[in-house]
Amino acid sequence: MKKIIAILAIGLSMTACVNEDANTDPNSAYSTVPGSLITYAQKELSDYVNTPSVNENNFRLTMQYWQETTYVNESNYDFTNRNVSNQIYSDNYVNVLNNLGKAKTIINAYAPTADELAAWPANKKTQLAIIDIMQVYTYQLLVDTFGNIPYTQAANLAQYPLPAYDDGATIYADLITRINADITALSSGTANSFPTFSSGDKIYGGDPVAWRTFANSLKLKLAIGIADSNPTLAQTNALAAIAAGVITSPAGNGHFPYQEASPNYNPLYENLEASGREDFVGGKTLVDYMNASNDPRRPGYFTTKGGQYIGLPIGEGGEFADYSHAGDYAYTPDTPGNILTSTEVAFYVAEANARWNTAAAPAAYTAAVTASILEWGGSAADATAYLATKPYDAVNWKKSIGEQAWVAMYNQALTGWNFWRRLDFPVLLAPPTAINNAGGKVPVRMAYPVLEQQTNSTNWKAASTAIGGDLLTTKLFWDKF
Repeated sequence: MKKIIAILAIGLSMTACVNEDANTDPNSAYSTVPGSLITYAQKELSDYVNTPSVNENNFRLTMQYWQETTYVNESNYDFTNRNVSNQIYSDNYVNVLNNLGKAKTIINAYAPTADELAAWPANKKTQLAIIDIMQVYTYQLLVDTFGNIPYTQAANLAQYPLPAYDDGATIYADLITRINADITALSSGTANSFPTFSSGDKIYGGDPVAWRTFANSLKLKLAIGIADSNPTLAQTNALAAIAAGVITSPAGNGHFPYQEASPNYNPLYENLEASGREDFVGGKTLVDYMNASNDPRRPGYFTTKGGQYIGLPIGEGGEFADYSHAGDYAYTPDTPGNILTSTEVAFYVAEANARWNTAAAPAAYTAAVTASILEWGGSAADATAYLATKPYDAVNWKKSIGEQAWVAMYNQALTGWNFWRRLDFPVLLAPPTAINNAGGKVPVRMAYPVLEQQTNSTNWKAASTAIGGDLLTTKLFWDKF
């Protein structure tokens, strides 16, 4: 962890080089203000969630959406060769959480002018709530990736240079408490009561109403995440979130707005087009599944080869030109970065109904699948025709929702990984060439960073023992079946 701390110190200095405009040269100086830190944190968060870089986010490969053409290590679950987990820690703890924490510190220390004094208490509460929502989102990502993680001590590295790990289930419960407090803090905000860092907030422009809807949607995501491990807490919060109002249309999507010019274009474009590399094509598992049902999303997801959609077998290399590769969305520099979308939320609503309101489940399932097809350019008629081949199965609803969420989360692979682990569908098989450490299975977690083993060994060992072993095959606390 000491090396991580060194990186964190660099990250802190870098925040003084980021303007509120994401277009600005990150090497130009400015006076640190919360909006600048938030811009930087949001971009780093979106970059991590959306990048296909094999150095930091291999979940498109893990979920068999894509397959590597030449270097197939990551498709075979060799993540240590590139120290992928180290980069995940750096991305999220250093670049995201550290900068959001610094923004909170600045806001709490701010002395308003006489003109600002009357409005400042409400404004301050709104700003802190928006920042906290992003922190909750990021901590959930980390728990869902590793299990137990540094949490209570991670926010104070000056006092805890080698932070202990907290129990994942306890963190989840606290994240739900935090998101409920954030929703309450935003309850008095209106669309016109923008906080002072509005230009720094690239997702919703500081709009408390939009952030409250996002927070309810994140609350639903948190609740569904523990539906099998803590069903009572999950049901109460999931149904409350839906009743309060979640994201229901693309207009409310939590998107980071990328731009056409470097360095602010989408990381997909950066790794696929700007790099000049031909590293990824469609994975045979997904392509074959979609072909079998004449899926109307195929033209959005993939290109054709000789008029057909052809996927490369998982774990094997091949020629880029011989297979379907990612569609135009991935080769467009300003494709927005997904943080939380209406399609994702629709599948949480479908799952909540399947678990706790079965009469409404078929309609919610239909709505979720339809939302995905419309998202990728299909029509309502396309959705109706497709659903005729994939009707809702009330007896085996985990299969219905699990398979369709997997397809729908094609461009949100981290989320697809969660649906798959929780619902156990689709049935994904590890390639015979997978590394021995995978135990012949598709990974259900990432191993802790090598740096943690080297520099925070005592706490790493305690965390590893607590979760049942620091292995790719160790199930998280919420992955019960």
